[in-house]
Amino acid sequence: VQLQASGGGLVTAGGSLRLSCAASGLTFSLYAMGWFHQAPGKEREFVAAIAWSGDSTYYADSVKGRFTLSRDKVRNTVYLQMNSLKPEDTAVYYCAADRRGGGSHYYGDYDYFGQGTLVTVSS
Repeated sequence: VQLQASGGGLVTAGGSLRLSCAASGLTFSLYAMGWFHQAPGKEREFVAAIAWSGDSTYYADSVKGRFTLSRDKVRNTVYLQMNSLKPEDTAVYYCAADRRGGGSHYYGDYDYFGQGTLVTVSS
């Protein structure tokens, strides 16, 4: 199984980025997908998740109204659109796959994690 995250970079506060996570080696349509981030010296935190069907999405309070998670079943890819970025969004962002399918806030529920992509937001 491979989860290839991309799209990170340096952006000024108020700007936007779109992260992508391309999945291979699994039956993508059966998995919920999530994003977590980890800032230096901090624990990994939940950002967003989407159910296997794409019908349900879940967001951390800190990103609600700013981030949007979607999935493309043809490309086996999930996209995290991040708008109105803040310096506190600076972190390494990891995508993850959960075979249970519903979408979870807890990283321990996920079966696979990608390698991460760095997002840096300057003030």
